[in-house]
Amino acid sequence: MDNERKVEGKMKTKQVQELSDMFEGKTLLITGGTGSFGNAMIKGFLDSALKEIRIFSRDEKKQEDMRIEYKNEKLDFILGDVRNFNDINQAMMGVDFVFHAAALKQVPSCEFYPMQAVQTNILGAENVLEAAARNNVQRVVVLSTDKAVYPINTMGMSKALMEKLAVSKARDTRAKKIDAVYTATRYGNVMCSRGSIIPLFIKQIKEGLPLTITNPNMTRFMMSLQDSVELVLFAFSQGNPGDILVQKSPGATIEVLAQALKELFNADNEIKIIGERHGEKLFETLCSKEEMAKADDLGDFYRIPADFRDLNYSKYVQENAPALLDEEYNSHNTHRLNVEELKELLLTLDYVQDELKSHKV
Repeated sequence: MDNERKVEGKMKTKQVQELSDMFEGKTLLITGGTGSFGNAMIKGFLDSALKEIRIFSRDEKKQEDMRIEYKNEKLDFILGDVRNFNDINQAMMGVDFVFHAAALKQVPSCEFYPMQAVQTNILGAENVLEAAARNNVQRVVVLSTDKAVYPINTMGMSKALMEKLAVSKARDTRAKKIDAVYTATRYGNVMCSRGSIIPLFIKQIKEGLPLTITNPNMTRFMMSLQDSVELVLFAFSQGNPGDILVQKSPGATIEVLAQALKELFNADNEIKIIGERHGEKLFETLCSKEEMAKADDLGDFYRIPADFRDLNYSKYVQENAPALLDEEYNSHNTHRLNVEELKELLLTLDYVQDELKSHKV
């Protein structure tokens, strides 16, 4: 089983039970559903009240692997590409809910092939949103990233525009007519998912190679795949039209992450500094200063509400505008995990546990 298939167990049964009434007899479509997020969702939803779960992706091999693994009549696998409107529009017929996870996520690859990111992350997202509007889908959640805030790379820029498309579609008269809810979720590094540095570090440890770090002081948010699923479910059940929902997460430096893994695997590999890659940032931001000024603090989450004023600004007199805050919410100023705390978090991940079991010191 590859990295994307090793997810941290089933989502909390309580969450699915709480959503039972909303799911009763409904059809859910997950774009990019053969990835780590899609697998996590499926594991939790197989026993839910959903009538059908459609997995839409362009990877026929992973679809076949999932078909063989789950052997469940509730699952319907649809081969297609979000870049093709006809593909996604046909797949959307009869769908009630959509989780849009299909994306190009590798930052360096997007830097070298920016038009590919545009076609998938922007035009593909618009195809999904437009198909949802045409097919009277009730709820849509699009999955975004911390790289969309103050973006310096193509991946972040394309995801930032995806968020704008989702907010714009929430204003669409077709969505308003049926009280449809279009929301976005934004989260940071999902540990052990595709693109995570953790599987690479573990591979380097097992092969006796140096652990390659671009910048030891670089920080990233640390959240489990289960956390990302909980965020999407929160946005699905609690989001208002046009909301961007953010989950509060701890952070850690890459050096602390490397050291925590070395200690877990009882390894003494060298740590080698190789310098930043294309499009990398020293830290990632989940809420900008401008967003923090209007965000609602919901405990474990921030809600960034949409601005539903129209372009006739003369109609609006804003007497008490929110004061611009001095500080954004980023991986530098969130709760910073030390080595021991990060080791404890890493041990909650199925992928890490499986790798530890197969590791011979």
